[in-house]
Amino acid sequence: MANRVLIAEDEYRIASFIEKGLRANGFLPVCVGDGASALEVALRGEVDLIVLDLGLPDMDGFSVLRRLRGAGVDVPVVVLTARDGVRDTVAALEGGADDYMSKPFRFEELLARIRLRLRADRAPEATVLRVRGVSLDLRTRRAQVGGRTVDLTAREFVLAETFLRHPGQVLAREQLLSAVWGYDYDPGSNVVDVYVGYLRRKIGADCITTVRGMGYRLEA
Repeated sequence: MANRVLIAEDEYRIASFIEKGLRANGFLPVCVGDGASALEVALRGEVDLIVLDLGLPDMDGFSVLRRLRGAGVDVPVVVLTARDGVRDTVAALEGGADDYMSKPFRFEELLARIRLRLRADRAPEATVLRVRGVSLDLRTRRAQVGGRTVDLTAREFVLAETFLRHPGQVLAREQLLSAVWGYDYDPGSNVVDVYVGYLRRKIGADCITTVRGMGYRLEA
């Protein structure tokens, strides 16, 4: 059963970015834009994790967190905020947050933290992805093709991981941009095409197919 994640974020662009990324990775996201709504949804016990912005209108994230913990709600909370001062970090963690990320952020890092916080309630996630003779070890960040180790840059590895998590699925350039380069990407950039070229040279030219007008697909 898919995990339900509450996204409490008042910036539509960021909330939409997280929602699309989580949905693409098998989660069921729910978005709210203010603290009162976040508290209401969380108190109903219908979510498995909360991504909580501290700067919410009408009731800030600190207040939401304090009231949740005061009510005995122990759902994991990942605080996401533009406030990156040590004082705010300590206050959020001491207030009951399980993790803390500062904006701007990369989606794959947020996804890793969400998976980590949910892991105790789920079956252990595979740490090695394998498709068509390509394997990625997510713990050691090592890649192999046909049993031979290949060197991937950090971006190449994340791009390869995104493809291997969705074998046979067409991934749009915008989807790949947001997954690998974050929500501040330039939608007019050709960086995805460039990096797909790099990846093809390293894992095999026939592994990734161009789907004209739609994006790219890792052949399963």
